[in-house]
Amino acid sequence: MGYDYYGFAPYVSVEELKARAALLVKKESLNGNILNPVILESRVIAKNWWGKTWISNLESYADYKTRLERGRRYVRANCVVDLRIKGGLVEALVLGSQKKPYSVGIKIDMLDEEKYESIALHCSNKIQNLESLVNGTFPEDLKNLFSNKNGIFPTMSEIHFGCSCPDWADMCKHVAAVLYAIGAKFDKEPLLFFTLRGIDVQKLVGGAIQNKLNLMLQNADKKTSRIISDESMTKLFGL
Repeated sequence: MGYDYYGFAPYVSVEELKARAALLVKKESLNGNILNPVILESRVIAKNWWGKTWISNLESYADYKTRLERGRRYVRANCVVDLRIKGGLVEALVLGSQKKPYSVGIKIDMLDEEKYESIALHCSNKIQNLESLVNGTFPEDLKNLFSNKNGIFPTMSEIHFGCSCPDWADMCKHVAAVLYAIGAKFDKEPLLFFTLRGIDVQKLVGGAIQNKLNLMLQNADKKTSRIISDESMTKLFGL
């Protein structure tokens, strides 16, 4: 499938894109190349806190509004036929108007140590266990901390991307589709968010519990107004 006289790729319906994507994944599997496609069960890309917050953060990048709209169409058509996430890097294949999928690479700056330590400190009395962290059921003020401009979700300046397609734009629709697909992936596997940002989640949760324990030990010998003195005890009970 080629481009028209004006250099534009021909329109392909969502139904056709879905069918072609499914066929490509199946064909690659038969050839021994197992892909990791992002397949949405409905038009909703993310339902849970980590996925929804990733997408909310993404859609705050006003400069890319038009491209993001086209990316949503592609991810809903299951065009992200392969997605792999590791520390600071996302690699993907996105099916477009051509038969061969485009290669997308997205690099995300790792969370710097100073920011990480600050967040870990704030988590010390907030996160009770790994389950609450993964489910996003921790306190509201901690959610605000995670998602504000100084939190752990990346700013646009921390995201660097490239695509093998001929689109000259900074963010093409294929990159936008992958960014949405990442949110869909976090919806089912929240721990991948911490992998991407270079955060040791066990250390984060374990550190929070340890900090809480340390604070309890530090205050163990301190008297408070809630403790009845020996003298008051004698007066109270006539001992």
